[in-house]
Amino acid sequence: MIGARRSLLCARGIFAGVSARTQVPRLFKNSSKLNIRVSAYSTKTVPLTADTYSDKVKRDDRFKQLEDSDIEFFHSVLQDPHGVITGEEDIEFYNEDWMRKYKGQSKLVLRPKTTEQISQIVKYCNEQKLAVVPQGGNTGLVGGSIPVFDEIIISLAGMNKIRSFDSVSGILKCDAGLILENADNALSEEGYIFPLDLGAKGSCHVGGNVATNAGGLRLLKYGSLHGSVLGLEAVLPDGTIYNSMNSLRKDNTGYDLKQLFIGSEGTLGLITGVSILCPSRPQVVNIAFLAVSSYEAVQKVFVGARRELSEILSAFEFMDDKSQLLTARHLNADHPIESGEYPFYVLIETSGSNKEHDDEKLEGFLERAMEDGLVDDGIIAQDETQLQSLWSWRESIPEASTIGGGVYKYDVSLPLSDLYGLVDAASAKLKEANLVGIDDDSKPVVEAIGYGHIGDGNLHLNVAVREYSKEIESVLEPFVYEWIQSKNGSISAEHGLGFQKKNYIGYSKNDIEIRLMKDLKKHYDPNGIMNPYKYI
Repeated sequence: MIGARRSLLCARGIFAGVSARTQVPRLFKNSSKLNIRVSAYSTKTVPLTADTYSDKVKRDDRFKQLEDSDIEFFHSVLQDPHGVITGEEDIEFYNEDWMRKYKGQSKLVLRPKTTEQISQIVKYCNEQKLAVVPQGGNTGLVGGSIPVFDEIIISLAGMNKIRSFDSVSGILKCDAGLILENADNALSEEGYIFPLDLGAKGSCHVGGNVATNAGGLRLLKYGSLHGSVLGLEAVLPDGTIYNSMNSLRKDNTGYDLKQLFIGSEGTLGLITGVSILCPSRPQVVNIAFLAVSSYEAVQKVFVGARRELSEILSAFEFMDDKSQLLTARHLNADHPIESGEYPFYVLIETSGSNKEHDDEKLEGFLERAMEDGLVDDGIIAQDETQLQSLWSWRESIPEASTIGGGVYKYDVSLPLSDLYGLVDAASAKLKEANLVGIDDDSKPVVEAIGYGHIGDGNLHLNVAVREYSKEIESVLEPFVYEWIQSKNGSISAEHGLGFQKKNYIGYSKNDIEIRLMKDLKKHYDPNGIMNPYKYI
């Protein structure tokens, strides 16, 4: 049966590993993970956020300027010459985000190795009115982990250990600074998988993922961190250590306090430890990379995939042709299906435990999708190399979108029927302002691209630019947020509000919701030292 289906798929243009138009996708010089510190424009000067947005933010007079006595205290706490960083060149790495859009003015980076050290640091900062910014892997998109003025950066990079793993329950306990990919690799040896996957997995930290409520590529199957995180350890603004790491799946005694910290972006406390439920690792993984002729077809393919693949469907990603053209330039490789010929591409991943069963379901679904005229071309990965290669065409888009010089990123949620409409609307708005053009090398100067997670209604609108400018930003904002509000969407799907979106929260939350958030902030952080100038 499987062989017969494969023959039919070949006849129709979908091959087991080889497209009718192209060869098997090859491995690339670039990693499939975001190497967030490598950039085609890494030598450019990044303006200070405080200067660029001087009309929107002023330094809070409540906060004290850093003194030598403060640095001496931190040295006494950390007892490590590498734990206190004051050199201007060394600090630059921490003062800038990977998109080279935001730049702070911090003069001090602290790298503690224990929760107790963080408790002493934060308690002192609260008493002295010194503002702090928690920082993980610094892979965020909204400037949430970058100082605006001279806030002290507390890096979690030194807290990167796995504390324990229960191979019976699948519960992992780890430090907040553990890199996501390292966590997943360790779990793989035990037959488990981390319930979150991101393109930046080689750099981002588990604690930062929780603090921003990262959604990632497989939320469709494993759900959000609000469901999989069982407990947290966090340091409150007064230095108090909150600990709910006991990890019971069912605990109905009072308020679920850990939820306050998931997605709080370091404004209520600094997450130092995470307890999370990890599912068994799939034994069989399949990837299909498809070309479709319209966004309407994308939606219909998704409906069919959810119905026919059901329990084995683990990811459903879509990409427009413009995003793939940029990625082809970034990867310096031929697209697995000729990019530019089709307006949309879909990546479907299935994961299960029975190869014959999963292969048959996927091939049967693809066969019917082609018979219905929904799929025009595509390939199925035949080994791990091809699987990773195909994923790279989706995971590399964020970095590829910066290839020309910069990118404005909007990570939003919308009803599926309206999802791609925002990309069209943004493109029209930019053209109306005469900002879209082609340079001498036939490359776009400003271009709106769209991709994202169809399974949870999450669109990534990226506007690729040669350089950041107030002119472009004024065209996009608040237009993008107004459009989202008109469709009852959310201006932030999974990367938080940070600095970029703090003034626009009203487009997604009502006055009562915002007041309750501010009340919580004032109660737990009355001096406002935790990640100021962000969130709300």
